[in-house]
Amino acid sequence: MAIRKRIMVTGGAGFIGSHLCTRLIAEGHDVLCVDNFFTGAKDNIAPLFDSSNFELMRHDVTFPLYVEVDEIYNLACPASPIHYQYDPVQTTKTSVHGAINMLGLAKRTRAKILQASTSEVYGDPTVHPQSEDYLGNVNPIGPRGCYDEGKRCAETLFFDYYRQHQTNIRVARIFNTYGPRMSPDDGRVVSNFIMQALKGEPITLYGDGGQTRSFCYVDDMVEGIIRLMNADDGTTGPINLGNPVELSIRGLAELIIGLTDAKSVIEFRDLPQDDPLQRCPDITLARMALDWEPTVALESGLKSTIAYFRGLM
Repeated sequence: MAIRKRIMVTGGAGFIGSHLCTRLIAEGHDVLCVDNFFTGAKDNIAPLFDSSNFELMRHDVTFPLYVEVDEIYNLACPASPIHYQYDPVQTTKTSVHGAINMLGLAKRTRAKILQASTSEVYGDPTVHPQSEDYLGNVNPIGPRGCYDEGKRCAETLFFDYYRQHQTNIRVARIFNTYGPRMSPDDGRVVSNFIMQALKGEPITLYGDGGQTRSFCYVDDMVEGIIRLMNADDGTTGPINLGNPVELSIRGLAELIIGLTDAKSVIEFRDLPQDDPLQRCPDITLARMALDWEPTVALESGLKSTIAYFRGLM
């Protein structure tokens, strides 16, 4: 029988966080969802309100929190450019102060703690695909720096706590993830394209559409995150979690137009500053250390996501 644990998920009302809370509740754990609802939504976690194992706390991780927990999943931070550039100073505070506060809690309670880092730590990569030993190509003073450098600093703090205080850490570098419960107005490419297609609006492509991304379905991502948390002590990461199958942005637009049977045309716009031209994970380490790789095909995952957005409309 699995051990019932007291697990805290910061950013638990967000897109990935809510799916993680749902999965942990299903496994029989007590889950404390912590969120300040800057980008999270109560609708994402509403189905969990009737569970005696679930508790919700409105709290901003830039302030200390005093609770008793066995594990901490630190997912709190706006993750789409529209949201993290809205208040860049607060974005950096969330990554840095949030990491300090959650690591302090983990140190006091001797809890295991996982940091949801990001592929953005690689910046606009000059190495392709990106493996964990690549140190990145990041502009610290550009408009994306608040998120990129905030997450890089959080990783630094995690490993300093590991070396200095022997804190039991895990660091996951999360690549593009999609699925139900994405916000329809978060500015991410999958949600943008689906909403534009469902409304019959032009699909807006930045640059020539030749830039590439890889897209991981949220159920696969949650599985990888949990496997990393449950891995043997010493498996600190960082470990890339994402789909190694690469696709051009134009290819994604054409696929979504086809799946929605939309009449949308493609419109081209200027590429934003520091927008990466390539982004694809090398998941060799995840395969070896976690026996993990994505299993949901892009077309199948997009159909579920499109059905979700149809329901919202």
